[in-house]
Amino acid sequence: MSFFNSISRSMTRAQRGSKRATTPTSATFSPAEMLPPSPVVSSPKTPPIPKPLYLSSPFVEAALVKGNFKTIVMLPKYVDIMEWVAMNIFDFYTNLNEFYGVITECCTQQACPMMSAGPTLSYTWINHDRKNVHLPAPTYIDYVMTWIQNLLNDEATFPTKSGHDFPQSFPSTVKHVYRQLLRVFAHIYHAHFHQILHLRSEPHFNSLFAHFLSFGREYELLEIKDVKGTSSSPVGVGQLWEAWRDMGILEG
Repeated sequence: MSFFNSISRSMTRAQRGSKRATTPTSATFSPAEMLPPSPVVSSPKTPPIPKPLYLSSPFVEAALVKGNFKTIVMLPKYVDIMEWVAMNIFDFYTNLNEFYGVITECCTQQACPMMSAGPTLSYTWINHDRKNVHLPAPTYIDYVMTWIQNLLNDEATFPTKSGHDFPQSFPSTVKHVYRQLLRVFAHIYHAHFHQILHLRSEPHFNSLFAHFLSFGREYELLEIKDVKGTSSSPVGVGQLWEAWRDMGILEG
């Protein structure tokens, strides 16, 4: 089911290169310069980055829901697709906000001075001057959650009353919401998964994130490039996506 392809149908219902250098010859150098070169001492290799805890067994397999998430994200019969998307957006926001609430004391400006989601990736926020700025993670997440809460409370964006239709901009809006929620998930996995483990909540958090990823892909709210990042700045949870796909939990 394509959320974006069905939007018009749903809206009609009363529901809501450099040159090569010259090769030197023996005539170019003096005899002293032609002595064998001294052996080169290789510098020690940079130690590999250890695998994140969330990719390590048994944590990567921890889940409350077994099997493929495809079955629980399918649009129920007789349910309007925009109602279904709106309800799930609300649930994802509420549950993620609760998880963040229990680790918020650990996510401080000192501990998380950047909104990081991998060893070489930090997200930026667009300020009032339309410039990309780096913010501490707690500030960034507070902006995201406040923005989404205001949208959810806006009857013109998320209508709850009978006879009120969803706006034409709804698909685009929820796609932006989804991208920002993904960033919050990615930061928690990268910077605070050990705290999730300390609370013994990794099965709950993994299931919530797998549900979020599956739903986003089913209704075209999530781009793979947002999940994986780039080769120079990969998103940490991109590897988690791949691991769950290989395990049969998610589809490609």
